[in-house]
Amino acid sequence: MGCYDCCIRCFGAVPYPSLVATLLCFAGMALFCGCGHEALTQTEFLVETYFARNAQDYVVLSSFIQYFQYVIYGLASFFFLYGILLLAEGFYATSAVKQTFGEFRSTSCGRCCSLTFIVVTYILAVIWLAVFAFTAIPVYFFFNMAQTCHNINILAEGSPLGQHGWICMDARQYGLLPWNAMPGKACGLTLASICRSSEFHLTYDLYIAAFAGAGVALLALVLYVVAATYNYAVLRFLGRKGLRW
Repeated sequence: MGCYDCCIRCFGAVPYPSLVATLLCFAGMALFCGCGHEALTQTEFLVETYFARNAQDYVVLSSFIQYFQYVIYGLASFFFLYGILLLAEGFYATSAVKQTFGEFRSTSCGRCCSLTFIVVTYILAVIWLAVFAFTAIPVYFFFNMAQTCHNINILAEGSPLGQHGWICMDARQYGLLPWNAMPGKACGLTLASICRSSEFHLTYDLYIAAFAGAGVALLALVLYVVAATYNYAVLRFLGRKGLRW
């Protein structure tokens, strides 16, 4: 019976919303960082192979991809540590800790830490909302490219593909290359070869996965804010009523 009571207390001490948010954060960041890093590498390969003849035309894009990949490394480390901190704060705030250790009292320092986590997490959620929107841009580009590939396949059924050289995909209009880049666009047979390449389909899927990962991470941050706000209310106003989240 003593072991049973101990297990009940242990399970009761778990801040489940914070735990779920932590798991979502880890899963979302793993998708975003892992798939995003590989998608950027594949994008550089596609641009270098099909859309630019001169290395100077895509040197800015190459530098941006390299720097952003370093940012991804930092984001993965930061969110891993921050998720652990928020989970620890959830354990601290739960009233089950009070029930386990007796007359536990929240201190002013503890309440200040909880409020700090709320503010920081809210700011991170706003920033990550912008990252989530930014991640949709390459998905939109590859979606348009996939639609163009679909149109080429339909037209190719009725006539030789070489007659449809006017069907093009211009990387310059999406800001991937400067306007003086040559050729800057892929048309006809070149575009068809891109559509058939495994690199194109892999990159498209990777960007979709990175976009989904960013959405999951954003959901985790929102859940963090809700849970931390409730925990702060428990520590500040309802600490003696045994409420918990």
